[in-house]
Amino acid sequence: MHDAIHATPGELSKQAMLIDGQWVSSLEDEWIAVENPATRQAFALVPRARSADVDRAVKAAGTAFSRWKMTSAAERGRLLYRIADAMEAAKEDLAKMISRENGNALRTQSRGEAALAAEVFRYVAGLARELKGHSMYLQPETLDYTRREPYGVVGAIIPWNAPLVLAALKVAPALMTGNTMVLKASEEAPLAVLAMSKICADHLPAGVLNTITGYGAECGAAIAEHPMIPKISFTGSTAVGRSILAAASQRVAAVTLELGGKSAQIVFPDVDCDFVTEGVITAMRFSRQGQSCTAGSRLFVHESIADRLIDRLSSRLSAMRVGDPLDESSDAGSLVNEKQFRRVCGFVQEAIERKPEALLLGGMPPVQGPLSKGYFFEPTLFFDLPEDVRMTREEVFGPVLSIATWKHEDEVIERANASHYGLAAFVWSRAGAPALRVAHALDVGWVLINQGGGQSIGHSYGGMKQSGAGREFSLEGMLASFTDLKQVSVSLGDQGFEKL
Repeated sequence: MHDAIHATPGELSKQAMLIDGQWVSSLEDEWIAVENPATRQAFALVPRARSADVDRAVKAAGTAFSRWKMTSAAERGRLLYRIADAMEAAKEDLAKMISRENGNALRTQSRGEAALAAEVFRYVAGLARELKGHSMYLQPETLDYTRREPYGVVGAIIPWNAPLVLAALKVAPALMTGNTMVLKASEEAPLAVLAMSKICADHLPAGVLNTITGYGAECGAAIAEHPMIPKISFTGSTAVGRSILAAASQRVAAVTLELGGKSAQIVFPDVDCDFVTEGVITAMRFSRQGQSCTAGSRLFVHESIADRLIDRLSSRLSAMRVGDPLDESSDAGSLVNEKQFRRVCGFVQEAIERKPEALLLGGMPPVQGPLSKGYFFEPTLFFDLPEDVRMTREEVFGPVLSIATWKHEDEVIERANASHYGLAAFVWSRAGAPALRVAHALDVGWVLINQGGGQSIGHSYGGMKQSGAGREFSLEGMLASFTDLKQVSVSLGDQGFEKL
């Protein structure tokens, strides 16, 4: 829970936001308390930005754009390399900051996120000379070619579940392509993003990157509606994504959306159950408490191996250690806040009430002991729930896996596709042809076969249906997201002049 306050309690550290190269408070000098979800205690304050603060950040970015777009691509790449080096040097501090503010386990999650964020800057820096258009031969009397040009001020809004790497995936390509940015960090997990912004500000001209903090309704909405922002890049829930798209449509602004998911995992009968058990756990993002849009939270197991696989999953998850995110022995940490904690409880309680015998592992969170002190939720498995139970259809964003069996390939494809989401899917099979058939038949933007890990830099990652529009991670996705295409056609005729 976060409270907007005017006073600054002495025990809470205060972190300003970045506008035009300066670290400032909000104009109304209001603050939001940042909570440690493992203890349910506030430990820091960030500014509560409103529309007037968004406006001054946009004006700063607009002024900086006129200079930044004229900076050579090579120079922009050099600056991003320096940022990558500085982030690499600071990755342990950044990782601990992530774990403290959003509850992700340091050993299994936050260290990897901090390292990946630095690599995103390094990868994008190397692409700076790849801002290429194309020439085409249409007729002998003309020269026709395209140019990739920056939009101008990009408005970016990121969530709390992987704040640092998601910020890097917007900041680095937007700046590399010549745009400037107003970035809204999540009020739930703003501190690592602000620390990254400090590193960026040490190397960038003032106003190129502006990072603000505030509530979505007050700050995020102002970004979506601002007339001087021609491009919006949003990562978050499908519900909020719809509102962003609606606001942007009023002025026909370009929008990239990476939204929610309810990803299916399909397990064929020919697999090694021990290998797939580990893969299913990874794909479900249990070490991230299931707080991932790509979490494979619908597991379809062939009926011939269901008992064996479920036994192995139950045994393996029972041994998973949930605890203090900063403890090196913790495999998983806590949910991010009280709102999310209550949301997951609601899904689980409803499923238990509908079919008590479907609960195989976990269930409602502990009310006594160390885990009751924070927003901790242990791995939970349900089997054969009725298909009208919300958990089988809606994104839970918690460590809860719903398991069902299948018999025929066409049947499981139809069930996997019976969702308004279309972000990711995971297929497990030793045989190549069936796995590829299913991968091609699934209505999702990203399919992993025999692996459960996350996106790699260079993947074209994004969703179909109500899971989003646009792509990240790849050069193609970055160019499509952060540059506009201009066609130039030049007449080569003599235009009345005498030929030499």
